[in-house]
Amino acid sequence: MSCSVLDIGTAELEYRLLHTTDPTHPTLVLLHEGLGCVALWKDFPEALAARTRWPVLAYSRQGYGASSPVPLPRGLDYLSVAGPDELARVLDSLALERVVLVGHSDGASIALAYAARNDPRVRGVVALAPHVAVEQASLAGIRRTLDAFRTGHLRERLAIHHGDNTDCAFRGWSDTWLRSEFSGWNLLDQLPRIALPILAVQGRDDEYATAEQLELIEQLVPDSRVEFLDNCRHFPQNQARDRTLDLIEDYLAILQT
Repeated sequence: MSCSVLDIGTAELEYRLLHTTDPTHPTLVLLHEGLGCVALWKDFPEALAARTRWPVLAYSRQGYGASSPVPLPRGLDYLSVAGPDELARVLDSLALERVVLVGHSDGASIALAYAARNDPRVRGVVALAPHVAVEQASLAGIRRTLDAFRTGHLRERLAIHHGDNTDCAFRGWSDTWLRSEFSGWNLLDQLPRIALPILAVQGRDDEYATAEQLELIEQLVPDSRVEFLDNCRHFPQNQARDRTLDLIEDYLAILQT
């Protein structure tokens, strides 16, 4: 998998941009989860581009993959301010004028927070397994993952993709979420400001969240569609790929009407 390097002024980020035969569509911008990076999307960018025929961009946020390291500890607003600020610099640096954000987990939270800014370049948001508030299910899942990182083989598996950023990526995610001061973090004030149509998708067996996450989106975002997927946990793009691609394809068709 070959990646390019994007200088956004504050950091250098690895990225992949999949072009299609029809460049008239907006670019689908993938925002990865709290332990993700370009490589950990696996073949989902190719599947998404093949299904939709839209260009697809994936990039590793600062502190992940082969991107620049990030100072720790992360700020408590890394999802609601720092992540969206970085996204704006990515769009500026690549001169992307029309995009649809497709975020997963932490990336979905960043996508929703950015949508609340009502940047006219953003035409829609697909939020896969989003977090809009901290709940005990999330913290319990993170503690289980922390145990696997300390005592199992998770660190070795992550190191394949994050290299020197492995500890930075993991600690920047787990340490922040498990700080007592982070318990009050949420997007509840931002969600009502979103003027775009939102598609939110979650597995019914998500080990990091309850149905309350999507219920809050449905209540607070004026134009939102929520979908719960059977036999799916925290990774709809992998564990329920065909259904997830169907939902995204339907959503994009509505955006074009």
